[in-house]
Amino acid sequence: MKRWATIALAFCAMAAGPRAEVEPNVLQILSRELKFSADELAALDRGAVVKHALPTPEPGEIAVVGATLVNATKETLIDRVRDIAQFKRGADVLQIGRFSDPPMLDDLATLTVNKEDLDVRSCRVGDCDVRLPADTIGRFERGIDWSAPDAQARAAALFKQVLFENVRAYLSGGPGRMTEYDDGKRQIRPVADFLGVLKNSPYIGELVPGLPTHLQEFPSSALPGAEDFLYWSKEKFGLTPFITVTHVTITRAPSSAVVITSRDVYSSRYFDASVAATIASDAVGGARGFYLVYVNRSRVNALKGAFSTLRRSIVERRAKSSLEKNLKATRIRLEQGA
Repeated sequence: MKRWATIALAFCAMAAGPRAEVEPNVLQILSRELKFSADELAALDRGAVVKHALPTPEPGEIAVVGATLVNATKETLIDRVRDIAQFKRGADVLQIGRFSDPPMLDDLATLTVNKEDLDVRSCRVGDCDVRLPADTIGRFERGIDWSAPDAQARAAALFKQVLFENVRAYLSGGPGRMTEYDDGKRQIRPVADFLGVLKNSPYIGELVPGLPTHLQEFPSSALPGAEDFLYWSKEKFGLTPFITVTHVTITRAPSSAVVITSRDVYSSRYFDASVAATIASDAVGGARGFYLVYVNRSRVNALKGAFSTLRRSIVERRAKSSLEKNLKATRIRLEQGA
């Protein structure tokens, strides 16, 4: 009887196919830095989507991570990310486009900027619903005649010009980049907030040594083999959409994992700074495909002060739900294109 039971178990194992496992060095980061439990890792090996929030050392900071097993190649992921306008398009992404190299103002031609996105008639330093520096707010006050019938169109054109100047300055390292937001009572310095978020993301440097320096000192610090590009998007998040510019870096870790970072360069609302890492690590143990891990760490001014605990719970819940939905959608897209 024992003999037949052993044969049956062996047959079941063969029928199930080779068991997927995370490569050891990436597994160490998942366990130690990204706080995946043994149960979550077991569920991940079975093909489930797992996700959770991460501890954050700073007020106003939020971090979530999720992962799933994808039956495709890492090169498929890289190809899709390069075509970011098609890859990222979805119900929450209203408009999107990739910047040229070098960037051109016409790259923003398809971006619509209406009153919901930008209404600077009532925008003053310290009281504005769009993230802008004080000197830029002054440009709108001086340069737009709000009694003119084409005032909104002129404001949209000026906003695109400001956005383009910010992108050009970011890519060249020259003057003109927005380094502070003066839309609220508390001045926000996105560059300083980004450095704080990056410091709290040690897994990026553990995966790819030199990548944090590349992101921190870009464009002066080049990372051999890295591929960089910027894109813009208009997305739904809260009650009103926000317009954002994102810097994408595609790299390969010494472990052979693909690591893709997304750094927030500008957000018209909600986010002070953010950095996301997408990790594609080969499944070992004879299984096909790769593990897709996505971790995002952001700072949000609205999560500070009164009612911050309640707001955090709402934002975390929504972020985890959105993360699971996006991981499932990404898995389907990659597997269909494999």
